[in-house]
Amino acid sequence: MAQRIQQERGHLGGSDGSPHSHEKDHTLDGKHSSTPAYPDADDDQTGEVRDPYGGKKLGMVRTALIFFTNQVGIGILSLPAMLHTIGLIPGIITIISMGVLATYTAYILIQFYRRYPSIRDVVDVAKIMGGRPLEILVGVAHVLNLCLICASANVTLSIALNTMTEHALCTVGFIGIPMIMCWLLCMPRSLNFAGWFGIPATISIFTAVFIVIIALAVNGPDYTAVANGGSGYWGEPINQPLQMRLGPNPGATMNQQFESVLNVAFAYAGNQAFITVMCEMRNPSKDYTPAIIWLNAIGVPMYVIVACVVYRLSGQYVVSPALGSAPGIASKAAYGILFPTLLGSGLVFGHTGIKYMYNVVMDKVIKTRHRLTDNTFLTWGVWLGLGTLFWVVAFVLANAIPAFGSILAISSALFVTWFTFGMANAQWIFLNWGNQFINWRKTSLALFNWFMILASAFLTVFGLYTSISDLSARVRDPDDPLNVFTCANNALF
Repeated sequence: MAQRIQQERGHLGGSDGSPHSHEKDHTLDGKHSSTPAYPDADDDQTGEVRDPYGGKKLGMVRTALIFFTNQVGIGILSLPAMLHTIGLIPGIITIISMGVLATYTAYILIQFYRRYPSIRDVVDVAKIMGGRPLEILVGVAHVLNLCLICASANVTLSIALNTMTEHALCTVGFIGIPMIMCWLLCMPRSLNFAGWFGIPATISIFTAVFIVIIALAVNGPDYTAVANGGSGYWGEPINQPLQMRLGPNPGATMNQQFESVLNVAFAYAGNQAFITVMCEMRNPSKDYTPAIIWLNAIGVPMYVIVACVVYRLSGQYVVSPALGSAPGIASKAAYGILFPTLLGSGLVFGHTGIKYMYNVVMDKVIKTRHRLTDNTFLTWGVWLGLGTLFWVVAFVLANAIPAFGSILAISSALFVTWFTFGMANAQWIFLNWGNQFINWRKTSLALFNWFMILASAFLTVFGLYTSISDLSARVRDPDDPLNVFTCANNALF
């Protein structure tokens, strides 16, 4: 077994003189751990690891803040409308179930890291599991999904700007402005910066939600629904008593209901960036699991409470993003306060994508892995060029799919279900390949992980079909303002 592990570990460096060949394994309280070393690290270094870009590496608190920033943000804004689509009881069950599954799959990541401490991102995991072909496939999917997530942040920011200014500028311009802001935030090469940015981002999401809840409790929703494109969310008559549906909404099609479930999956999309953050931690073997527990111990109840309270106060007039459910000035104020959270999502996911591309270019194209952390014209030129390319692609995707629910559903179906659930379950199978059925506990876990892989495949195929067909129908509908590269007010769709 030890020989097999060493052979598999060879996929990511070892005796080839790469930085990974200098990484050392340690033992902490009887558990396998690692301290990744950088090219300028002392071979005898122990204890706290120095960040080669300046400063100290991430501890548990800042790691939890980064996790919270990149997970509890965009996704939460679709949950109240999801309850009105699939029903209050099925909706609550879906949120909690996916939260538990996301916590479990996040824990699998640290198990894989302890076995293969040389990994830097999810693509390195794919290289170990499936060699070069899987590495290329997952690498392309990794970058495209991060672009889609960042595009969804830009779409949400454009909705915020349209709401706040009452559509004072073409929507293409309102997508471009936050794109430039996120591009600037991603230019520092150390993720240490994002740890501190997580503090105002965390405060802003709580504050924005509280403003909406208070405004709805005092004044109620917009009963005439003029600000949201007509009558209620699924065409209910205006100026009616508020209603909550315990079961599925008969006015929603199966495609729309399935799209709402995919929006819940998007709320747990942070797992994809966890390995990248893990590699910048001082002691991931010790601090990663508490950070994940804190994330979901706060995040899952917050999802349920916010979704239920906003839905209860908005009834059939709830909209997506949820901040638009508040009337008038309150909605504008909430969107304004939410800016740090949305910019934080763009920062963390954008930085993750840019850093992956930077590592690939420096390792494979320029072949200067030993200069990854240098502050030279070459390294900064590569970083700035790739960062610009990444955000230009995100800008194009945001304009191609400017509807909030549609871009979340497509991203979830195509990538999030695999990066959050399916791929982590495959990692468990890989780690336990020869021991899957040695006892009843392992057998149960093996069957569960195999089931999750098949479920992820189903969500991808059926979810992609429903979300794209629904989007296509809306684009062809002459009465629907949704279109690509549109100047129309996307706060109305």
